[in-house]
Formats: sequence, structure tokens, C-alpha cells
Amino acid sequence: MTDTATASQTPPPAPAPVTPAELERARQIVGAVSQAFARKVVGQTALRDTLLVALITGGHVLLESVPGLAKTTAAQTIAQSIDASFRRIQCTPDLLPSDITGTQIYDAQKSTFVTQLGPVHSNFVLLDEINRSSAKTQSAMLEAMQERQTTIGGTVYQLPSPFLVLATQNPIEQEGTYQLPEAQLDRFLLKEILDYPSPAEEAEIIRRIESGVYDEATAPSTGVGLGDVVYLQDLAKRVYVDASIVNYIVQLIYVTRHPQQYIPATLADYVEFGASPRASIAFMQAARALALLHGRDYVIPEDVKHLRHSVLRHRLILNYEATADEVAPETIIDAVFGAVQTP
Repeated sequence: MTDTATASQTPPPAPAPVTPAELERARQIVGAVSQAFARKVVGQTALRDTLLVALITGGHVLLESVPGLAKTTAAQTIAQSIDASFRRIQCTPDLLPSDITGTQIYDAQKSTFVTQLGPVHSNFVLLDEINRSSAKTQSAMLEAMQERQTTIGGTVYQLPSPFLVLATQNPIEQEGTYQLPEAQLDRFLLKEILDYPSPAEEAEIIRRIESGVYDEATAPSTGVGLGDVVYLQDLAKRVYVDASIVNYIVQLIYVTRHPQQYIPATLADYVEFGASPRASIAFMQAARALALLHGRDYVIPEDVKHLRHSVLRHRLILNYEATADEVAPETIIDAVFGAVQTP
């Protein structure tokens, strides 16, 4: 056996363990961003945790809710809290791919084409009502979301780091919308469904509007920069994941692909396709980030359970019978987790 072959079989060195000092710095960064979020967004703790997990993992988030539940405010507040660039794109049926990625404009004075980068070249991009854009425009986001780059006139332009896409869709008005293809849905790390605020929370929203909390002049100042976000992302990769947790995740995803063997037939018959390997990767990344949010340098099974709906609800493909019988993906997901023994 050659030295090259031997070297290729050598496992990579284990990452250095996270130190208490590093955990403390992570806690301070997360705390500053969380305080800025809570100052402008009332309630929505699940949305806050989802955005923080996405920020730490560098993943993308799909938000589903009726209009007016602070999706834009939440995304803009997170961007402001870390001094990052933020762009909002309102998706419409006539939106072109070049409206998102950018285009080339002819400069008559110089007799040459000049590249004008589109709004996707920002740290935070909010795609409002993404399902209103055409399939061609939706596909233009695939390269940006997966490869972190755009191609304009044959030239590749790298997107800034960190880069995070927050896409929203409205579930109550489907006229003039285009269903997102499964390939694009799978590229969202998490999907969060937002609900109406409680009466007390809604009263607090009105009070804050009257007090001027949402004025631009009162934008939060946290002292957190893009370098701190990169620090969190690098630190999360060193959070310890035991082999039993890895096996737990793999078994869960396996059950989604073979539900007839593990969950009641009345539920298994609703599943058309199970989750892809991206789901396993998403669980690993998101569980590490959640552990870091909770001040731990190791993942526990509860981290995986806590994220089960956000990771899987858009990756399980249910058939028409599930829609007709109004069976939610969350019901299937809970059955899957009930069928796998917790380590």
C-alpha cells in the first residue's frame, strides 16, 4: 500500500474542544442579539430561536404565516443588531431573475457593459411571498442559496458572508401563486409557521408603536459585528455530537422513508416520500447551534426533538389523501419520533 493510500484513510483530527471562555463569549453575543430582537419583536420566541439557529449555521429559513406577524421586522432587526446589510425583495409574477441576481447595463460613454449586482448580494435577504414569483425566478435563487454565488454575463460573483435568505409565503391566498419545487424547499434549513399574538402581546405591540420603538432612529446598537457571527459559526462546528446522537438522527430519517414498518398504517399511508440526506445534515447543524444557544458545548437528544417540526415539516412529501383529510406533517413527524427510541 502506498503512502498516499495510507494518508487518504487517516481520519481527520478531532476538533479542539470548546473552552468555557469561548462559551461565555458566545453567550454574550447571543444575548445581545436576543435583547435587540425582544426590544422590537413582541413574543415570537420560536421565530427568534429559528433565526438565531439559522444565523449560527448559515442556513436559510422559510417562514409561513398570514400577513402582519412581524416577519419583515424580525429579519430587519436581526440584521441591524449585527450591523449587516439587509434587502427586502417583494416577489411578484412579473419579477425576473435579473431583478434578484443582477444584470449588465450598457454604458454608452464607455461603450461597454457594466455589471450591476442585484439585491441578493446582501447579508440578509428577505424574499417576501416567494411563492408569488414564477418558477424561473425561484430557480434563480437556487444557485445563490446553495453555491453562495451568482453568475452574471458568464462571470461568477461571490455573495457576502454571512449570507442568509429568509423567504415568506402566505398560506391563505393561493391565487396567482406558484408552488415551491421540492428541490428548493429542501435547501431551506428550517421552516417556521407563525401564529397570531395573544391579546396581551398585541396590546404590547400597540404600546410600543405609540412609544416610537419602531422608529428608524431607535435601531438597536449591540456592538455585535459580522466577525462575531463568523466566530459563532466556527464555534458551532466544534460542538460535540456523540455517535449515539448521529445514529438517532439517521434512524429518524430512515423511518420517514419506510413509515409502513414503524408507524401506524393509518398515518404511514399519507407519506409519499421521506426526507433526504439534507434532513440529517440539517439536524446535525441545527442541533449544534441550539446547544450553543443554550450554553452547552455538546448536543443532547432534546435538541434534536426540539427542532423536529422545523427541520422536517417541509421535507416530508405527503399525498393528496393527507390534504383531503387535513393531516398535518407535524402529526406524522411526532409519530416518527415516537417510533424511535431516544438514546
